Amino acid sequence: MHIFALLFGLFCILGVVLDAFQTIILPRRPAGRFRITRLFYIATWLPWRWFAERVSNHKAREQILSVYGPVSLLLLLIVWAALLVAGFGLLYFAMGSPLADPFNRHGQLLSDLRSDIYFSGTTLVTLGLGDVTPTRHLARFLAVLECGTGLGFVALVIGYVPVIYTAFSHREVSVAMLDGRAGSPPTATELLRRHAYEGGEVELIALLAEWERWSAEILESHISYPLLCYYRSQHDNQSWLSALVAVLDACALLITTIEGPAARQSQLTFAMARHALIDLGHVFKIEKSAKHKEQVGLDRLPPEAFASLCENLSGLHLRLCGDPASMQRLTAIRMLYEPHAHALSDYMKMPLPLWVPEPRKADAWKAVADLRVGGDSLISDRAAAVHLHDEEHGF
Repeated sequence: MHIFALLFGLFCILGVVLDAFQTIILPRRPAGRFRITRLFYIATWLPWRWFAERVSNHKAREQILSVYGPVSLLLLLIVWAALLVAGFGLLYFAMGSPLADPFNRHGQLLSDLRSDIYFSGTTLVTLGLGDVTPTRHLARFLAVLECGTGLGFVALVIGYVPVIYTAFSHREVSVAMLDGRAGSPPTATELLRRHAYEGGEVELIALLAEWERWSAEILESHISYPLLCYYRSQHDNQSWLSALVAVLDACALLITTIEGPAARQSQLTFAMARHALIDLGHVFKIEKSAKHKEQVGLDRLPPEAFASLCENLSGLHLRLCGDPASMQRLTAIRMLYEPHAHALSDYMKMPLPLWVPEPRKADAWKAVADLRVGGDSLISDRAAAVHLHDEEHGF
């Protein structure tokens, strides 16, 4: 019994230390299928997602899914602390419970274990009540070691949480700014349409360069802290995944279908965004799902939708390739990222954007643009449209 307690206690302590090191300190993708953090998210995300999928109300379902990220962070910290308390408590138990406890009936396994766990908990959180004290030198050394571990754990938590929320806020700034540039939800067609003005091509190139950097930052931060992927945007029409895929769609169009100097920057942005998308799929071990999506051949842009896309872009002074093979070229480049996007969408329960935006009764971007040229009645109508847009976003 005591040997088993020693081995299991060491397993818990070393498992938590290694997992915390990989999750918080190590600046690269965590390795190992049996890490505590990975098992924790498998055990909690799948049931949470299953429950949310059975909620019929869209807003309530999104609210349930959005809570998971912050809650899981707190629960993970609690799991680490509980395993450390149990691990050190089992080490005391393996040493024969060398503790002076006035409430402990020595010789009874349950009473000894209860006293060991209690002393381990008060030591880890550095409570230091003094009602239970170690009676051997080795037990005293272990108590000091546990106290130091507890202080280090608290320091890591204090440093970890601000890093998570800083990275989340930095990510969401660009996602929110894409609302005015590509619609809400964002689409490639709307992104190109809103840049179809004199000088718009220069602005589009600058925007794609910004999203190349954004994709690199996502690759760096979300690979190191996969927890960030579960943090959802503040508005239901926005998500980091839909924004990333919309930019990939726009780059695919610029590379294969639309002529112009933006093609070079599109290639750079496409390469970085696709890299981030695929690597995030590796983090969640959904390569098989992506392969299945590729074999099934889910099509976000069937021929009729492609015709609608060309129709939407034809009057915007954008030079569409007259090559009849443009559809085939676009399909080929889409297969480089869409299966991975579908797999992440299914896993995270974040919908992918359309290629062509759905017709809307009120377009806040168009309403604001028309305020410059409209009269009083038009201004009133457009202001009402903006108000409707705000209500849809929950403002």
